[in-house]
Amino acid sequence: MEHRKVMILGTGPAGYTAAVYTARANLDPLVIEGDEPGGQLTLTTEVENFPGFVDGVMGPELMDNMKKQAERFGAAFRRGRATSVDLSVRPFQVTVDKAEVYTADALIIATGASAKMLGIEGESDLIGRGVSTCATCDGFFFRNKRVIVVGGGDSAMEEATFLTKFAQEVTIVHRRTELRASKVMQDRARSNDKITFVMNASSKQVQSDGNKVTGLVVVDNETGETKTLEADGVFVAIGHQPNTAFLNGQLETDDVGYLVTQGATSLTSVEGVFACGDVMDPRYRQAITAAGSGCKAAMDAEKYLEGSMTHDWSAASTPS
Repeated sequence: MEHRKVMILGTGPAGYTAAVYTARANLDPLVIEGDEPGGQLTLTTEVENFPGFVDGVMGPELMDNMKKQAERFGAAFRRGRATSVDLSVRPFQVTVDKAEVYTADALIIATGASAKMLGIEGESDLIGRGVSTCATCDGFFFRNKRVIVVGGGDSAMEEATFLTKFAQEVTIVHRRTELRASKVMQDRARSNDKITFVMNASSKQVQSDGNKVTGLVVVDNETGETKTLEADGVFVAIGHQPNTAFLNGQLETDDVGYLVTQGATSLTSVEGVFACGDVMDPRYRQAITAAGSGCKAAMDAEKYLEGSMTHDWSAASTPS
């Protein structure tokens, strides 16, 4: 078994930032990159809201630079996915790709959350070319355009309302006859003149001109009629799934599966395990907030390893 002082599970802005900080602290971190090295930003084209880039930066380029910065300070990277962990032993044991076993004195969980997708034709091919899962990230690119938001919960209403700041018109498509969103969120969306609704309709295909989105094919669930809603962008807002299944319930999570951290720290319910990024953040889910939480996780891990952390771990709640 290869042993490390710190292992970081996952990359993206959170994992890479944690790698930079732990490497600079001479903690010799090993980063397990996961199924999508670089995280969701590798699926994004231009990022304009990350500080320091006046003219924006391509998502893959930003992630590649973060990785190179971490490598410069000595962080090591291993392609693969953490398939299981054992948090009941010290040092912790991490199994990668169901084969290789590593041990670590501290773990930083940065495995992120995956946006739930519709699974329809054209969707995956057009990610970054009109299909998006983040209005806050990509809304600016649809100024005076027509966009569609697919979903019926609070997140869909919130995304649609936000998009009205930029888009000429916003259409909400929902597969049921009634929305799942709270009344206040529904009322806010329905009172916005830019928002219209197509209810009881299932999404079947994202159409394009070969380069960018041109519309969404939907089927009326009652009549079976198929029609195409013309649009320049399609925002999928049916929720996110935090990537915590591999933990097998060893850390406290909320009802959805997001890791619970203690107060403003990165501390989880198990001593020596820290969480950062989208895996513990159901609210903001931004590159800059993920990077900030990665910094906190690294600093918390450093204090834990040097024995200067004064947190009362016995007061932390445990998984149910």
